[in-house]
Amino acid sequence: MWALVGSYSSDDTPGGLTAFRFDAEAGTLEHVGRADRDLEAGYLVFDPATATLYAVDERKTDGRGPVGPAAAVHAFGFNASTGALAWRNSHVAPGPFPTFLDYDAGRNLLVSASHGSFDHVERVVQDAAGNWTVEYIYDASTVALYRLANAGGIAGLADVVVLDGHGLDPNASPQAGGHAQSTAHAHCATLDPSGTWLVVCDKGTDTILTYRMGDRLERASRYQFPPETAPRHVAFTADSTRMFVTLELASGLASMGFDPETGELTLIDRVSATDGDCGRVNEPAELRLHPNERFVYLNNRGEDSLAWFSVAPDGTLTREGHVCVAASIHPGLAARNFMFATSGRFLLFADRPADCIRIYAVDPETGTPTEVGQAPVSQPAYVAIVEDKE
Repeated sequence: MWALVGSYSSDDTPGGLTAFRFDAEAGTLEHVGRADRDLEAGYLVFDPATATLYAVDERKTDGRGPVGPAAAVHAFGFNASTGALAWRNSHVAPGPFPTFLDYDAGRNLLVSASHGSFDHVERVVQDAAGNWTVEYIYDASTVALYRLANAGGIAGLADVVVLDGHGLDPNASPQAGGHAQSTAHAHCATLDPSGTWLVVCDKGTDTILTYRMGDRLERASRYQFPPETAPRHVAFTADSTRMFVTLELASGLASMGFDPETGELTLIDRVSATDGDCGRVNEPAELRLHPNERFVYLNNRGEDSLAWFSVAPDGTLTREGHVCVAASIHPGLAARNFMFATSGRFLLFADRPADCIRIYAVDPETGTPTEVGQAPVSQPAYVAIVEDKE
């Protein structure tokens, strides 16, 4: 097994991709090497058919230089015998801060969501009556489909959806001084297990959008949460009939029914992400459903925890416990991702403030994670698990 880690840059260390060999018997990580390209590698996805690792470079393109690298999606070949990562090619992302990836093997498409930033441009304009006024223009948030070459490289864009609208602005969130929902912000674009549907969480408009997958995206449904909810990430059951959602600004977790025929969503249950008041703003980020589908896990930025919830047969949720992780600087500078390995026996947690990957052994009966080791890596953002086929 391999753990491929994407990381952000720090003041003295560039971001990029690091390969670790994962010993599934001992539950240990051995550093093997690093790709020779610096990236703000916030999200990864692996295609085993072509042994290609796709990575976002989470930036905003300057547009007038270029002074620095562009926001882009990159393809790397991965050698499962040696752990070597070799750059293949890249494509500039349509929209700033690409923050999510998924892979459609049946159609040979890569899906990306670009979040956009909270910055705005202030334009001084004159209205029809001749009065001078100001309009505010924000970054576009997008969902993009990339065509892939047979050898795994990125061949070009197949479709782009530009999201619109905004939520309550300003609102009670401290994000961007209360302007976290000043425009659309796609934070995930997740394929359901059947490959029929693409689900997009737009935390800027408090909506989940469902698209029918194809060479182009066809909007099928829209689920509207109450104001200041901010759905962020989702996780599906294997039969595509149920979905779990982290609610970033509402500090919550939702269980939802999903109709695999129509893509429609219904709310089953909604609970707090934390165990009471943690004394500071809390924003859950990643979530994963255990392979046995009895437990769903999320990480809290504020409570600074990895929490787990049992899932009843009717889909209702009960918080079972949590383990503490490193204290976040603020929700934007905190742990963002974790991943199960070996059918849920282990969980690898990218603890960004601690500059390490935490390794947990997971009890499948109680869901309890027990830390069994750590591996140092600067500013880890994402962990992708790859099986060694050799």
